[in-house]
Amino acid sequence: MAEHLASIFGTEKDRVNCPFYFKIGACRHGDRCSRLHNRPTISPTLLLSNMYQRPDMITPGVDAQGQPISAETLQSHFEDFFEDIFEELSKFGEIETLNVCDNLADHMIGNVYVQFREEDQAAAALGALQGRFYSGRPIIADFSPVTDFREATCRQFEEESCNRGGYCNFMHVKMIGRELRRKLFGKFHNSRRRRSRSRSRSPRPVRREKERERERDRERDFEPRVRDRRSEDGGGRGGRRRSRSPPPAREGSEERRARIEQWNREREGKI
Repeated sequence: MAEHLASIFGTEKDRVNCPFYFKIGACRHGDRCSRLHNRPTISPTLLLSNMYQRPDMITPGVDAQGQPISAETLQSHFEDFFEDIFEELSKFGEIETLNVCDNLADHMIGNVYVQFREEDQAAAALGALQGRFYSGRPIIADFSPVTDFREATCRQFEEESCNRGGYCNFMHVKMIGRELRRKLFGKFHNSRRRRSRSRSRSPRPVRREKERERERDRERDFEPRVRDRRSEDGGGRGGRRRSRSPPPAREGSEERRARIEQWNREREGKI
């Protein structure tokens, strides 16, 4: 039974938990929904509800004064908003995803989803956003259950074939230009590459220790041969000194003269 409930959790077959809230963090029925909205107590994702206000919210393509508004002006307005929000939220940590909904339904219009790299970064941002305003409107922020935006995004909208338009119940994510994306997200990617390089360089003590171990291994391998060579020369004392070490300096002059005379006799005998 438990396995069955786990397999249908968050799907249409789940008669207890709301699948839409689980997938997109919002439900058109709100608190009147007959299924449960399991609000997370911690999450890497925040939902800023109805935050983005399009200039043509009342009538598409027309501003609040009734004047036509071009697509370029709308895009410029949106990118200014996107950059403002990104710069403010990035103060709390690395942003993995920042999505703004282009839907028109009340429960999704202007929704902003920000996914941080770490949950504690999202918690810090949530605490800082409480009681704050943007463009004269209070910011309504909360943790969101959404972590996989592939399940939350309308695939037909991405293919420009969604027949539900702005009232689709899945995210219609409004896109920013390539240059702005590179500008905003590029700094995180660059810092991540710098961190990866520093991490790759940080194990120097480990490499040094390995080099010491290899050096000790080489010394252990060479020690027997060094001792053998020195024993053949008859100059070893204790067998642990290096072969290139000079004869002990503590010998007296009489001992040195005796050793030299012995070497001379051995050399003359060989000749």
